[in-house]
Amino acid sequence: MSPPHRDDSVIDRLVDANKRYASEFIDPGMDARPVLKVAVVACMDARLDLHAALGLDLGDCHTIRNAGGVVTDDVIRSLTISQRALGTRSVVLIHHTGCGLLNLTEDFRYELEDEVGQRPSWAVEAFKDAEQDVRQSMERVRTSPFLLHTDDVRGFVFDVTTGLLREIDPTIDPEP
Repeated sequence: MSPPHRDDSVIDRLVDANKRYASEFIDPGMDARPVLKVAVVACMDARLDLHAALGLDLGDCHTIRNAGGVVTDDVIRSLTISQRALGTRSVVLIHHTGCGLLNLTEDFRYELEDEVGQRPSWAVEAFKDAEQDVRQSMERVRTSPFLLHTDDVRGFVFDVTTGLLREIDPTIDPEP
């Protein structure tokens, strides 16, 4: 029995696209270990085409994405598996200009509680300064006891209007 379909649903279009893709698919014969031994943590924003922006090919990296590209416990979990089980050694962190988290606060959780009757157990991880949040994310990676490789961790802010990465100096303290 096939599931019900809505006329012209976006998911139906994606499934159709997959059928076309699969009809020409050739198994690349690679395993889950990234060729470049790098993991990229970035925001889920649809404007970020990470493979194109970083010159990456299929199999080059692990890509971990979430709202804001922030380093949460789940990102540490994924990085730990990436390093310990699959051989990555470098971590690239990418936030971006115009991020939706710049306009949210932790009050979002309370608004959800009012609406649905239950407060989420997760933090929003909203921020007011993308550069400072990149620094915090770098620090979270560098100080995690679960990660084997914390010496090659670099953070960037991607400009969604120019496509350029701007590297963030982890040693700069924000003004008081």
